[in-house]
Amino acid sequence: MPSIATTECRTLLRKGSDFKSFYGILLLFSLHWALVLYINSSFLEQFVSASTVSILYISAAALTIIGFLHASPLLTRFGNIPLMLSCTAIEFTALLAMAFTASPYIAVVAFIIHQTIVPIILFNLDVLMEELIGEQEGSTGKRRGLLLTIMSLTGALASFLMGKLMGTGDPNFFLVYTASAVILIPFIYYTWVRFRHLCNPLYPRFEIFQGISHFWKYQDVRNVFFAHFLLQLFFTWMVIYSPLYLFSVIGFNWEQIGAILFVGLSAYVLLEYPIGVIADTYLGEKEMMAFGFVIIAIATSWFVFLDTSSILAWMITMFMTRVGASLVETTTESYFFKHTQGKDTNLIGLFRITRPLSYVIGAVLGGVTLYYLDFSLLFVVLGLLMIPGLFFAMVLHDTK
Repeated sequence: MPSIATTECRTLLRKGSDFKSFYGILLLFSLHWALVLYINSSFLEQFVSASTVSILYISAAALTIIGFLHASPLLTRFGNIPLMLSCTAIEFTALLAMAFTASPYIAVVAFIIHQTIVPIILFNLDVLMEELIGEQEGSTGKRRGLLLTIMSLTGALASFLMGKLMGTGDPNFFLVYTASAVILIPFIYYTWVRFRHLCNPLYPRFEIFQGISHFWKYQDVRNVFFAHFLLQLFFTWMVIYSPLYLFSVIGFNWEQIGAILFVGLSAYVLLEYPIGVIADTYLGEKEMMAFGFVIIAIATSWFVFLDTSSILAWMITMFMTRVGASLVETTTESYFFKHTQGKDTNLIGLFRITRPLSYVIGAVLGGVTLYYLDFSLLFVVLGLLMIPGLFFAMVLHDTK
C-alpha cells in the first residue's frame, strides 16, 4: 500500500520531476489523443451505421463511468503512475488494432477500449497535477490555464496534421492511428523515468452515494459541475457530429476540415492561459464563465446559416465557438480545482464523469434530434442547450 504523501515528499517531487516534466508528458498524450479525436466517428462509419456509432459512444462512456467508480481502490492498490502506464499500454494496443484491422468486430472492440481508456488516463494526469500543486491553490488558475493551453496547442496542431494525413481523396485512417500509437512510446518512457518514484497518498475509497451527497451539499461545487457538464456536452456534439456534418453534408474534404478545426482550436491556444491568470489575479471565474456560454450559444447556432461558399466563414465561426469554450473550460476547471487537492479523488472523479456522462446523454439527444430535425438544426439545439450555463455561472460565489 502506498505511503501518505508528506509535505517533504511533495517538495522533493517538485524539485526532481517538477512541472516541466509534467507538461512535457501532457503534450505528448494530448497530441496522440487529438490526432484521432475528430476522425473516430468517420472511422466507425466504414463498418457500422450512423445510429450504431452513437450506440458505441454510449457504450464506451458507460464503461468509463464504471472505471471512475472503481478508480480509488485501483489507485490505492497499484499507485497512480503504474495504473496510468498500464492503461496507456492498453491504449497503444487498441490504436494499432484500429490502424490495421479490416474486421468490423475488431474495429468496434478497439474503439470502445480506446474511448473508455483515454478519460481514465486524463484522470490519472489530474491526480498527478494536484499532487504537484499540493497546498499552493493560489496558482491553480495559472497552472490549469497552462495545462489547457498545452492541450489546446497540441489539439490545434494535431487537427492540421490529421487533415494532411487523411488527404483529399479516400480517408487514410491507417496513417493517423499509427502516428497516434507511436507518440505513446515516448510518453510511456518519460512518465516512467520522471515519475516512477512518486509518493502516493492514501486515496479514499470512492462511495458513489456519499460522493454525490457531498457534492450536492455544496451549492458552488454543484453549479460548477453542471456548467462543466454543459461544456462537455458541447464538446461531445462537436467531436461526434461536426466532422460528419462538414464531410457528409457540407462536402468539405478532410484537408479542409483539418484547416477549419485548426483555426477554431487556436482560440484555446491564444486565450486559455491569459484567462487562467485573470481568474487568479483580477476577476475570478463567474463573469468570464457566463460570457463564455453566451458566445458558445450564438456562434454554434450560426452554423445553420453557413454553406460551402466560404471556408473563411466556417473558420471564423468555429473560432468563435472555441472563444466561448475557452472561457468556460478554463474558469470551470480553475473554480473546481481551487476547492480540491490530490487526495480528493471522489470529487475529481465525479467532476471527470461529466465527460463520459456527456457522451451518454449527448449521443442520445443527438440521435433523437437527428431523427426529428434536419442535421443543421442540431447545432441550433446545441446553442439553446448552452443557455442554462449562463445561470449556473451567475449564481456562483466568485473567488475574487
